[in-house]
Amino acid sequence: MRTFTTLEEVAEAAGTEIGTTDWLLVDQARINLFADATGDHQWIHVDEERAKSGPFGATIAHGFLTVSLLPHFNTESFALETPGARLNYGLNKVRFPHPVPVDSRLRSHVSFGEVTDLASGKQLVIKHTVEIEGVDKPACVAELVVLLLP
Repeated sequence: MRTFTTLEEVAEAAGTEIGTTDWLLVDQARINLFADATGDHQWIHVDEERAKSGPFGATIAHGFLTVSLLPHFNTESFALETPGARLNYGLNKVRFPHPVPVDSRLRSHVSFGEVTDLASGKQLVIKHTVEIEGVDKPACVAELVVLLLP
C-alpha cells in the first residue's frame, strides 16, 4: 500500500497506477443491509426466490452498493495522510458494465488521474475499475473526485 503524506506527493502520482485491492465478498447480507440503508428493496436485489426466475438467476447487488465500496477500496490501496481534511467532491463517468451476482467477489484496480490545483487545495481524481472474479466485464468503472485541503 502506498502512503502519501504531502499534497506534492499526491500531485507527483497523477497518472499512475496505485494498485489492486484484495477481494471482497458481496453476499446477500450486505445487499440486504444496503437495501435497508437506502430504502431500495427492488425484488432483483432482495427477493431471493423471485430473483431465481429473473434475468440473472439470482439476486444482484445494487449498482450504488458497488459505488459505495470505492472508499473501502481506496483504503486498501493507498493512505492519504496529508495534513488537511479530505472531502468527497463527486463522481465522474460512472458506469456499470456488468451486474454483480450475489456471492460475487470484487476487487478494484486503482489509479490516480488528474490532480488539479484549486484555491482551496488540490482536487484528486481516483480512477476505479471494479472487477468481478471470473467475469470479463467490470462491475463498475468510475472516477471518484476528492478535495484535499492543505
